[in-house]
Amino acid sequence: MSESEHTTLGVTGMTCAACSNRVEKVLNKMDGVEAKVNLTTEKASVDYDPSAVSVDDISARIEKLGYGVEMEKAELDITGMTCAACSNRIEKVLNKQNGVKVASVNLATESASVEYNPGLMEETDIINRIKKLGYGAKVKTEEENQQSAKEKQLTRMKTKLITSAVLAAPLLLTMLVHLFNVSLPSILLNPWFQFVLATPVQFIIGWQFYVGAYKNLRNGGANMDVLVALGTSAAYFYSLYEALKTIGNPAYEPHLYFETSAILITLILFGKYLETAAKSKTTAALSKLLDLQAKQARVIRNEEEVMIPVEDVAVGDRLRVKPGEKFPVDGTVVKGKTSVDESMITGESIPVEKEVQSGVIGSTMNKNGTVEMEATKVGKDTALASIVKVVEDAQGSKAPIQRMADVISGYFVPIVVGIAVVTFGIWIAFVTPGAFEPALVAAIAVLVIACPCALGLATPTSIMVGTGKSAETGILFKGGEHLERTHQLDAIIMDKTGTITKGKPEVTDFTGDTDTLRLLASAEKGSEHPLAEAIVAYATEQDVEMTEAEAFEAVPGQGIKAAIAGKEVLVGNRKLMNEHDVHVDADADMEGLEADGKTAMLIAVNGEHRGIVAVADTVKDTASEAIKQLHDQGLEVVMLTGDNERTAQAIARQVGIDQVIAQVLPEEKADKVKEVQMQDKKVAMVGDGINDAPALAVADIGIAIGTGTEVAIEAADVTILGGELLLIPKAIKASKATIRNIRQNLFWAFAYNSAGIPIAAAGLLAPWIAGGAMALSSVSVVSNALRLKRVKL
Repeated sequence: MSESEHTTLGVTGMTCAACSNRVEKVLNKMDGVEAKVNLTTEKASVDYDPSAVSVDDISARIEKLGYGVEMEKAELDITGMTCAACSNRIEKVLNKQNGVKVASVNLATESASVEYNPGLMEETDIINRIKKLGYGAKVKTEEENQQSAKEKQLTRMKTKLITSAVLAAPLLLTMLVHLFNVSLPSILLNPWFQFVLATPVQFIIGWQFYVGAYKNLRNGGANMDVLVALGTSAAYFYSLYEALKTIGNPAYEPHLYFETSAILITLILFGKYLETAAKSKTTAALSKLLDLQAKQARVIRNEEEVMIPVEDVAVGDRLRVKPGEKFPVDGTVVKGKTSVDESMITGESIPVEKEVQSGVIGSTMNKNGTVEMEATKVGKDTALASIVKVVEDAQGSKAPIQRMADVISGYFVPIVVGIAVVTFGIWIAFVTPGAFEPALVAAIAVLVIACPCALGLATPTSIMVGTGKSAETGILFKGGEHLERTHQLDAIIMDKTGTITKGKPEVTDFTGDTDTLRLLASAEKGSEHPLAEAIVAYATEQDVEMTEAEAFEAVPGQGIKAAIAGKEVLVGNRKLMNEHDVHVDADADMEGLEADGKTAMLIAVNGEHRGIVAVADTVKDTASEAIKQLHDQGLEVVMLTGDNERTAQAIARQVGIDQVIAQVLPEEKADKVKEVQMQDKKVAMVGDGINDAPALAVADIGIAIGTGTEVAIEAADVTILGGELLLIPKAIKASKATIRNIRQNLFWAFAYNSAGIPIAAAGLLAPWIAGGAMALSSVSVVSNALRLKRVKL
């Protein structure tokens, strides 16, 4: 079996959970296919074996079920074509590309229209293919007032809704006669006038329900369209039957339900419109991320600046970025100095200084200096694109809590149809013997009160909003299942270096005068040891001027010896001082520093003790508060480190951790995680996502601390951007809030159907009221999910 590949397909035509479950079930029966179908995002996430099945096969199977596979259209401007042979060649090559449905190239307008499968390729892939043929290609400039696909869909739905409402309004007035015995113009009560108003609503505006029902039934499934088509058709055709009875018998008073079918369709369309409008808001976080991207780039070609779309930037291009502009792509500074606001990626509000050889992240803001950079990552390889991809995948995934709803939704429609048939039989046989109308009304009410949509939307809408809200905060959940499991944690195991601490040694204590610091730093300047780098950095901050050492020697296990301006400088431990007969009376000071987990070094100049310098990997500023919040959430916090016990305990005391596992080799960390899990605890491992990969993988939830372009997305279930530890308790809070929201949705969806169906069967609900309630049930679920956007993490 060849290596599995992944694609995401947009699926159109799904109206309820029964649809998405049907598509998922059928796809998973195909050889080499593992699929998850999300009703809310209208996408199928598919892993497939390319040796057994192709994406075209999968798309064809979806279409055979009666649904559509969403295609996108690229409108391109083509340059360099000189004759029909050029346009024909481009068109022929594009039509052979895997993922292109149809391509049309127009020589006269120098343009191309390409319909393609976004699960197989991107717009940039098409452009690059055309460029390889020797022609130029770019996306046509869109007008500012051009509507997005979602806005167009809403506009179409609104038009149908208004038309349906206008036609149904006079029929609604006829209900006043039944309810309050109100006198109305006779034309409104004329059966053929009602027929004229109800027919276009039933068969033109409501045709989508017939189409959906037919496609599902043809393929052995059933969805909400079946219920709507059955219920409204029963009301419509019974009314038509009654109207026909008036022919040749003008004295006959027909019992009409044209208003029931028309108003039901109008209310359902209204609910779908509100649902679609609300669902579009669930992707707001993703839209915000996409809006962060720079739109244009200033590329330097032949020593001249040229503004080009950011999509046209290639790896290796040299770009100029001025103050106040966003870096178009990821890259490296090759000229100039500046400070950069990286808060949108790292969450750190303080600007970061950048100079030659510094890495920069696409879409971050250049604050105060013009720099030139070389592009190293473009398009889908940039840090922001990676983040967007993680959020998209998470929003398209399913949480385990959804399984029960999926199982129920799969049997829901046939059961409801069965209940409606039984209801009709009971009414016509026992409740109102021989009376057709009351039995029909009760059966119609049962059909339209039931809605599998609310069940299908309960989980994915909350997952979408929850993961989006988390991404805005700097927390990336890799999938719905990880978002769900995070709230179940009992213990958090944290790596020390780079997680609790900054991962970079700093001078914490220095006793001595300025001259001693100058000699110390000058001596350490010749060393590449991390402790030496910390000392040199400290001296630089103190504006101490260093000089070159005339001689330098590293003494293994003891320290260093250097000659500077004719003076002998020693920096090291007690053993080094003893071997050079330097008298030191600072044992108490040394022991105190070492007890705090610091590396303390003695300094001597020309045989005289001149001071002490202590270096330590300092804890992050928010580490103590983050661990306090984790304790407040009822979690056990454990620190895992390869350091010695004394140093580890010193760090633990600083941040409030009471359990330490020290002197652990990297390969032993995973075993330590398993030991905690064996205590019947759900465990999260927090690490840098690279050195701690085995431990992250074996933990119930792996949390990677990532900064900038080094986000360890592949190594963990959750990624914390910027290394901010306070985001860990926030991630747990986000998980708890999302799962609580899902449970609320599922409870009300089950409660609604559990209560609504018996009430309708008892004849206590008019069909139009039942239809309104059904339409609004889905809206209420989505609206409740949107409340997560207001949760304060």
